[in-house]
Parts: sequence; C-alpha cells; structure tokens
Amino acid sequence: MSKPPAKSDEALSARTVTAMSAVAAEAWNHCANPDPARYNPFVEHAFLKALEDAGTVGGSSGWMPRHIVVEDGGGTLVAAAPCYVKSHSQGEYVFDHSWADAYMAAGGRYYPKLLVAVPFTPVPGPRLLVRSGPAFEAYESALASALATIAQRSGVSSLHINFLDLEAGKRLAKLGYLERAGQQFHWHNRGYTSFEDFLASFSSRKRKAVRKERGQALENGVTIELVTGRDITEAHWDAMYAFYIETGSRKWGRPYLNRAFFSKLGEVMADRCLLVLARRQGRLIAGAHNMIGGDCLYGRYWGAIEHHPCLHFEVCYYQAIEYAITHGLARVEPGAGGEHKLARGYMPTPTVSSHWFAEAGFRKAVASYLVQEREAIADAEAAYTEAAPFRKASPPDPRAEDHD
Repeated sequence: MSKPPAKSDEALSARTVTAMSAVAAEAWNHCANPDPARYNPFVEHAFLKALEDAGTVGGSSGWMPRHIVVEDGGGTLVAAAPCYVKSHSQGEYVFDHSWADAYMAAGGRYYPKLLVAVPFTPVPGPRLLVRSGPAFEAYESALASALATIAQRSGVSSLHINFLDLEAGKRLAKLGYLERAGQQFHWHNRGYTSFEDFLASFSSRKRKAVRKERGQALENGVTIELVTGRDITEAHWDAMYAFYIETGSRKWGRPYLNRAFFSKLGEVMADRCLLVLARRQGRLIAGAHNMIGGDCLYGRYWGAIEHHPCLHFEVCYYQAIEYAITHGLARVEPGAGGEHKLARGYMPTPTVSSHWFAEAGFRKAVASYLVQEREAIADAEAAYTEAAPFRKASPPDPRAEDHD
C-alpha cells in the first residue's frame, strides 16, 4: 500500500536515476496518473521502461535517461519527471534546430541539453508528475526547482519540457521558464451518438466528401478490423512494425523504434493498445497503432505496404472517431502536424512547451522569437477555424432525415 502524502512543510530531496527500473512502478504511477479518468499511458512506468528495455533510448541513441525524483523525509516519491540528457534534437517534435545553430554560431556548445519528455511521442500530457493532495503545489515547485538546479550544476546549455499540459506550462512561466506555443489537430466529442451524428454537424459538401473518402478506402476488397488486449499476437506486431518501418523510411529515413519495443509494449500494456488494421485478400496491408487513455484515444504509428486511395484517412482518422464515440471518449489526438486533418473534423488545439537557458543573452533572443511565433500560430488558428468543415449554424437534429 502506498504511503500517505507528505505534508507540505516536510523536507524534500531530489535525485536523478538512470533507469526506470530504479523506481518502483507503483510509486511512479501514483504521481503520473492519480486520476484514472484522465489516464495518460505515455507517462506510465511500463511505457517508459519498455522504451529502455528495448534499447530505443540509452546506449548510443542520444537519449540518456536521467529521470528526476523528489522524495519526502520518509522516502516516499512525491514528484518525478521523465528526463534525458540529449546529444541531438532528433525525435522531439518541438523543433529547436535553429536555436542550436544560432547558439553554436555564437561560439556556444548547445549539446548536451536536458529534455523532459516522452521519447519520440508528440502527445500533450503531464510532464511534471506530482502526487495529488494538499501539498501538490509544494511538490510541483520542488520538482521545478530541482530541474533548474540540476541543469545549472550539470553545465548544460538549456532545459526543455516538451508537450506538457497547458496549466503546468502557465505555472512554469511564472517561475521564469519561457513558454513556447504549438498547435496540433484534435477531434473533440460533442456528445455524438454515432459517426453519422458527427457528420450531421458538417456542411453538406464536406459531409459528402467524407462519405466518398470512406467508400474509396474500402474499394478493391479492403476490410477493416480492430484488435486490442490479449487478441494482439506477435504476428500482428510483426505487421505493425513493418508498417511503421515503411512510413519511417519514406518520411524521415531513420525510424526511432525497434521491433523489440512493440513486443515489450504488448507484454505490459496490451489492454491499452488498439490496432486498426486493413486487410485485402487475407493479407494485412496497412495499420495504425493507437493507445487508449482514460478519456482520449491517441493515434501513434501508421504505415502501409499497399497504397489505396483514402485508406490512411479511414484507418487513422475515421476509425478512431468511431471508436471514441462508441466508447465515450472525449478526444482523439492523432499526433503531430497535418492540416489535412482539418477537413476530417480535427480542429486546431494549442500545445505548449517550456524552456530554460543558462545564457541570459540567448534567453532574451529566444523570448523575442517566441512572441513572433505565438502571433503567427494565433493567425493560423483563426484561418483554420474559418476553414473548418462544420456548419456555421448549429448542427441539425441528427435524427432528422439527411436529404444529401
């Protein structure tokens, strides 16, 4: 049984650990996911440990685990952060390559840096993992201070906290961290009872376009199947990995995950995995790997070894929406990038990251840049909202006959 939360006036101490195996899973998860309704699988001990056990981080990967843990006087874990020493900026999805170039052009040494993040995972969520209770603010403040202190003592150029939740980003800004705005496209459930109910909120022309895409995706004898939990076999993971490699090789040249990771994830979190698979003539030809959260379906990896019109939209976006409606989930977060998601009902949604720099002059330059970047993102969001596929007026009664 977990120890009771410490009082806010108890002495707190921070330290680093070099592997998730050095932290008790129950203690970590008590900080990472205190509310089952908002469960985030990516900060779960099992997910982070699977990355390490598979060798996707550590070694020569450029992701050296240096997780931060804060404990009370009795040794109870009260706060933690998944942290890595980075020797490059790959696999982060909050791009700081231009910052690195400018820093090094000025004669500085940008790498190594510290990064609080879930490796290779552009999914917003908790990054400062804090035990809930009356001492929450004290614990979070202790963790934020520990991160800055460790960065200073390590002599790194900077500390970055990527894809943290918006409220935590605001609190860090008050502590002096620079706040960087970002944007993704998420689907939000407005209480829809079916996919057709959702489509009823679209304009007539956009509704017809979606129906056409779904029809095209299933031409040529393509069928869709959903697999989760203990029904996922190693053959499924073989196929999913082949799809993932195909996309990685085509888009960025070096996929970050290896085959072992998928098996390890299946061993420890199969009930949180949802595979949406496309089959033709008995052969698996495409698939999307999703993770099931407390109130959200997270789209992660996609790929195909046969390419059919609109199959990507069906497997990654429309099937995810149907699953979320059926299971009463509040959101679908399909990953980074992609304004093409807008036409499928995924709306612009703000994300945030927080940044600390050791060099005052560079911090000032970055702060000025971030103001301009926020303005550009706000302008883009306004344009996206105007171009959304939804009717300008209130959606009709979904039970009314559709005369399209």
